Amino acid sequence: MNKGQALQGFSREVTRERISAYADASGDHNPLHLDDEYARTTQFGGVIAHGMLSMAFVCELMAANFPETWHRGGKMKLRFKAPVNPGETITVSGTVQDISDSDDAAIARCSVSCVKPDGTEALSGTVTVPVA
Repeated sequence: MNKGQALQGFSREVTRERISAYADASGDHNPLHLDDEYARTTQFGGVIAHGMLSMAFVCELMAANFPETWHRGGKMKLRFKAPVNPGETITVSGTVQDISDSDDAAIARCSVSCVKPDGTEALSGTVTVPVA
């Protein structure tokens, strides 16, 4: 990896089935994510995906781009910026901002984001990962 290099990103459709599967896997069955009637009464006006589902996509991005090192010390500092609605396809991407030396290994600092179809960032932030 080199400074300025784009990470190999991807797109994921956020379906009702994916939201339900995430709720089951995480144990988070908040009605905001699953119950149309309840969710219509909230500020969002309908069901939204778990923010942590978008965060999981960032983990997938990093594991794909740093398969040998992500699980040995990757760290995320992310901000949830906009809800993701069922039926939206989000684009997950990142760029290496810099690589610095630490006591144990070189560390890549990457900017990452999940972007909605209209260009709105649903999530963005910085991820660090050992590269050696």
